[in-house]
Amino acid sequence: MPVKHKPLFEIQIPECEGDILQVQNLHYAYPDGHVALRAVNLSICEGEKVALVGPNGAGKSTLMLHLNGILGENSPVMIAGMTVDANNLPVIRALVGFVFQNPDDQLFSPTVFDDVAFGPLHMGLPEEEVYRRVEEALAIVQMSEFGDRLSHHLSMGQKKRIAIATVLAMRPQILMLDEPSAGLDPRARRSLINFLRDLPLTMLVSTHDLGMVQELFPRMVIMDEGKIVADGLTAELLEEEELLDAHGLEVLHSVSSYTRLPHHPQNP
Repeated sequence: MPVKHKPLFEIQIPECEGDILQVQNLHYAYPDGHVALRAVNLSICEGEKVALVGPNGAGKSTLMLHLNGILGENSPVMIAGMTVDANNLPVIRALVGFVFQNPDDQLFSPTVFDDVAFGPLHMGLPEEEVYRRVEEALAIVQMSEFGDRLSHHLSMGQKKRIAIATVLAMRPQILMLDEPSAGLDPRARRSLINFLRDLPLTMLVSTHDLGMVQELFPRMVIMDEGKIVADGLTAELLEEEELLDAHGLEVLHSVSSYTRLPHHPQNP
């Protein structure tokens, strides 16, 4: 049965001087009539790292696709004080970088270099600046030696880093990622977590990986059935087991909560 929506579960989060992203009363239905977003309100401060969580079909990806104008026309979204409309789209799509869940949707050029250069080239930048940005972006994702490699020959973890580099080459102010840890083995996942932790950008990340959320994102927004049902400090929301269970989310248990085996007498 569908979850009945209760009033927004909200835990007070610190206020900031100015929001880099604002969404006010956003509604959206697909052409087939499916309602994907219902009265969504969201504000994110510059420099915040925010996790967007919820079950499949909650509306997370639909919301994110509105934030750089891939979906929605003249929607009630503002980025860095600009409305997301036809006049501002070129600037906004440079400011808001979106990394898809499947990196193969983002990597289509003959080489890694060409993939990362694609965005700056279409910005009309001079060749010298394009080269500078590609080298800078590859260095940030620790893939400087991969410029001549074929993107489709890389591992999933390497592809995800290159996909992020294609966005970083545009020098965005906001980085959005859709399920960044999906399909990664434990080593690649750990490497990605460490990388995202050190990246000094405003970040909105849609994920089912609550372990990553617990490590990386001070703030968590829960969506279900097209609505934001909770917004607050991650550490506090993750303690709300009834809330998590009601919206199809895993309840995390720390290692310390597990029953420990008795120590061997020789190893007290």
